[in-house]
Amino acid sequence: MHVLIIDDSDDDAVLIVRQLARAGLDVSHVRADTPGGVADALRRRSPDVVICDYNMPLFRAEEALEQVREHDADIPFVLVSGQVGEEVAAAMMRAGVRDFVLKDRLARLAPAVQRELHEAAERRQRRRAEEALRESEERFRLIAEHAQDVIFRYRLHPTPAMEYLSPAVEEITGYRPDQFYADPELIFRTVDPEDRGTLEASWRSVEPGTLTIHFRHHAGGAAWVEQRASSVADKTGRVVAVEGILRDITERTRLEQQLRQAERLDSLGQLAGGIAHDFNNILAVISGYADILADELADHPVRPDVQAIEQAAARGSGLTRQLLIFSRLEPSRPETLDLNTVAADMQRLLARTLGEDIELSTMLSPDLPTITMDRSKLEQVLMNAVMNSRAAMPTGGRLTIATGVEGDGRFVGLSITDTGVGMAPEVAARAFEPFFTTKGRGKGTGLGLATAYGVVTDVGGTITLDSQPGQGTTVRVRLPVSTETPSGTAAPAPSSPAGGAGRRILVVEDEDGVRDIVCRILRKAGYEVHAAGDPQEALKLCLDRGLHVDALLSDVIMPGMSGTQLAAELRQSRPELPVLFMSGYTSGPAPGGQELPPDAPLLHKPFQNDQLLQAMGQLLDRSEPTGA
Repeated sequence: MHVLIIDDSDDDAVLIVRQLARAGLDVSHVRADTPGGVADALRRRSPDVVICDYNMPLFRAEEALEQVREHDADIPFVLVSGQVGEEVAAAMMRAGVRDFVLKDRLARLAPAVQRELHEAAERRQRRRAEEALRESEERFRLIAEHAQDVIFRYRLHPTPAMEYLSPAVEEITGYRPDQFYADPELIFRTVDPEDRGTLEASWRSVEPGTLTIHFRHHAGGAAWVEQRASSVADKTGRVVAVEGILRDITERTRLEQQLRQAERLDSLGQLAGGIAHDFNNILAVISGYADILADELADHPVRPDVQAIEQAAARGSGLTRQLLIFSRLEPSRPETLDLNTVAADMQRLLARTLGEDIELSTMLSPDLPTITMDRSKLEQVLMNAVMNSRAAMPTGGRLTIATGVEGDGRFVGLSITDTGVGMAPEVAARAFEPFFTTKGRGKGTGLGLATAYGVVTDVGGTITLDSQPGQGTTVRVRLPVSTETPSGTAAPAPSSPAGGAGRRILVVEDEDGVRDIVCRILRKAGYEVHAAGDPQEALKLCLDRGLHVDALLSDVIMPGMSGTQLAAELRQSRPELPVLFMSGYTSGPAPGGQELPPDAPLLHKPFQNDQLLQAMGQLLDRSEPTGA
């Protein structure tokens, strides 16, 4: 223990040190009796305790006390004197003297010093804790003020009040923290009415936990907010406060909703593709038999009825094509296009279709980069969007088609804007779902925007919809820019005679109805037809029984083995075998990972009888006929 003794007497200083040593204290000391001496002693080594005489000729005890307190207010200052009045002693104690000991009672000095050293240590520890707390509070304040999350504490008892709310709340609600302090109910009024009861119940719960709620901004707009909170209880277990954070998860929620919608549409697309495949097989049978009946009943009174069946089958074929486009299973015939050219060409058709009560205008940005996609599908996207807009303007309105460059030149944009009735949020959220329609029974298939979604996403683009009730709708399409130049329209292939002239055809189709009508069409045209219900039966006919055919007509997708695999097996022994495929859908590799051979054309179901005969005739014309 180091002691600073302020006394003008060496003898008194020795007595003080001796008294402390007798009490078992290990003491080192320095004596000073002038202001300069005290300052020098404090500068050299800060003492653990100061013992000061009161009566000194050159130095007043009050001055010494002030000097020590300026150096370190926690150093115990003990006054030792021969005689001091009560008023002086009281004044010195108020000024900061920790204890007063008379010189004729020095036995009290050591206990007093020990007590003061202990209290000084406690004072220093308490001050360090207070300073640490202040630093911690300052760090928390800085973190809270700059945090993107809202940090809050809300008191429930004895009276509700917002005790703390970080500045980030203004970004979400449009209100400053002081406005919430002034109005304890404001926080609940900023929540969507449907969520208010949930939030209030959560804050009064023992376990508020995690909660997602909808906040409304004072200036308009809304935000999805995730709460993570815990309750504060008193000694009786009653919840008296709730505290935690509120995190804006609007962007995350939007992305999750987009992901769920994409997953839902993909699942529905797979379902739609399967339905379309089966439906096309049925339509192929209906269309084939109707075509045969129409030929047989050329002058019969019921021939118009047969033609009506053919027309119905054609409409069904158009519906399934929309399903296949939506499910991205319809083969594309991409070409390099100028979007402005397509829009201008479509404008003439649309003007006649929309009617005189719709004002149609275009805003086409000049010098657009080209895009690469199937023109018919692009036209269908535009037509479907325009027809939806027309339905939204039953009493007339304005429709604007605009183009432009987006995404730093990486995309070409197409927008279709109407002044129609608009959509409620829950309707807009389902606009791209197949079979979802608000047009009423018999007035719409619900495939327009779903088909557009399939077309656009298939070429790497995006399609979105902006709509508000009573404020119209805008459909926005973004298509990736092509690096190629616009291509011309390919000349149609020349027609080919339909006569079979005894040529032998192997038909492989797992659908009985389709197989029967195809065989009948070919036989009627003069072909010798052999049929198989699956690829395994076809292999037995050709490889085991030695059937020699002039061409193979096969479905693409069948159980056990695909048509492409069947063709590959047969071509191992006959590489030149002509092959014609037919399918309700296909786009790319068939099951087994094999592409359609480049010399094997594809016939889409349902097809007209003359289409089948023309495709078969063209196939055989390209090959040298082979004998039986």
